Amino acid sequence: MLVPESVREFFRCRVLRPLLRQLRGGVSPRRLAWSLALGIVIGINPSVGITTLLVVMLAWVFGLNQIASQVGAHAMTPLHLLLFIPFIQVGVHLFHTRRLPLSRQQIEHLSHHPWRLFRDIWQWEWHALVVWGIFAVITMPLLAMYLRRALVLLMRRHRTLMRSRPALH
Repeated sequence: MLVPESVREFFRCRVLRPLLRQLRGGVSPRRLAWSLALGIVIGINPSVGITTLLVVMLAWVFGLNQIASQVGAHAMTPLHLLLFIPFIQVGVHLFHTRRLPLSRQQIEHLSHHPWRLFRDIWQWEWHALVVWGIFAVITMPLLAMYLRRALVLLMRRHRTLMRSRPALH
């Protein structure tokens, strides 16, 4: 077994079932795919603490499905943590700024200069967001296209679930 049962069950309960409920409730695969793509792309942005609010606002602005967008964003949390530093490092390389301090000595040195630390953190974050923005513009349409195909296949595979009435909770 490649994927542990606990991971498969988590995916089934937290991702697959909510998406099937949305499809069964009348959301089109295209709209659901764009909603998921938005959530996924926002979910890996290199900022901390604004993901949920950003997803709510952008899904509302573009008329996308809030539930699917949040599912996509929060399913990306592990990937968000893995990509945080690489986005910053690509920004440092692209904009030729000071390298990210990764040693204890470098961090201690910066901690004695709060204004410089604040300025450097803001600069790294800004540059990482630019890199992420470029990545998002390219990735989101491709992701939506492939997700739509996957959702159509999912609907075909689970025809009996699609025809049954949605549960009222």
